[in-house]
Amino acid sequence: MIRRLALLLWLPLAAAAQPVPEPEDYRMDHYRAPVPATLSGAAVVGPEAAYALWLGGETVFIDVMPQAPRPANLPEGTLWRDKPRYSIPGSIWLPNVGYGALAEITEQYFRDGLARATGGEKTHPILLFCLEDCWMSWNAAKRALAWGYTAVHWLPEGSDGWMLWDYPLERITPEEPQPQSN
Repeated sequence: MIRRLALLLWLPLAAAAQPVPEPEDYRMDHYRAPVPATLSGAAVVGPEAAYALWLGGETVFIDVMPQAPRPANLPEGTLWRDKPRYSIPGSIWLPNVGYGALAEITEQYFRDGLARATGGEKTHPILLFCLEDCWMSWNAAKRALAWGYTAVHWLPEGSDGWMLWDYPLERITPEEPQPQSN
């Protein structure tokens, strides 16, 4: 009986310890799950290396944490308060850009946000993150690479890992979409 119980307790730990293979395409569902340790073309960094980049001041930090929309069926007059996002100081929050498939308007929002953040220089260093075990940042970093950004860093531990090291956090708000000029 004790052996069976020990085996039952050990199996989930053993499964969690298995490395996640890097997929060829974007993750399309179950975004809060273990992520690969690699992202071809990107520099994968931990919280300490991310902190060094942050202190250096050259790398733009892009938070891709999703933001829940205001429910459409709220009764008139109902107060709605977004959940606050505490993130790496100075980060640019581009919510909802890490899904596997993006609507055209969301893709344009992401492209525009990256271009503004880097001054249009695709060689400018960027670091993408979300939370720990969040495929949103992996997808977003992969997409930035596909669009020709060459100095892409990915922080798999996200703001959770940053906070674990007791690095500073600040409340941020989403980057507003910019009007399109014709």
